[in-house]
Amino acid sequence: MKNYTITVNGNVYDVTVEEGAGSAVASAPAAAPAVKAPAAPVKKASAGAGSVKVEAGAAGKVLKVNASVGQAVKKGDTVITLESMKMEIPMVAPQDGTVASIDVAAGDAVEAGTVLATLN
Repeated sequence: MKNYTITVNGNVYDVTVEEGAGSAVASAPAAAPAVKAPAAPVKKASAGAGSVKVEAGAAGKVLKVNASVGQAVKKGDTVITLESMKMEIPMVAPQDGTVASIDVAAGDAVEAGTVLATLN
């Protein structure tokens, strides 16, 4: 365990951090901000997924899954809606096709370039 003194907005907190296998756990006064473990990795594309990828154009959070597996989509149809910097950004089908996989769920955090869905 390691002890730290942290100042946040002029408030001083004594924090004890226990080192573990890949995660951080903090023990601090109730008023101190909590230290959370890293988010779970984004789901990977399933085997047999389509060859056309719909990728995140920016880092953000999946706000809504607009399409479902097996649904036919046209070029420009919204497949996933991301929220980034308080903006809703539609991730659209790059071409006509059928949704082969949806690789994220509403609420998932994603990085730019993450495969959100695939099409056939």
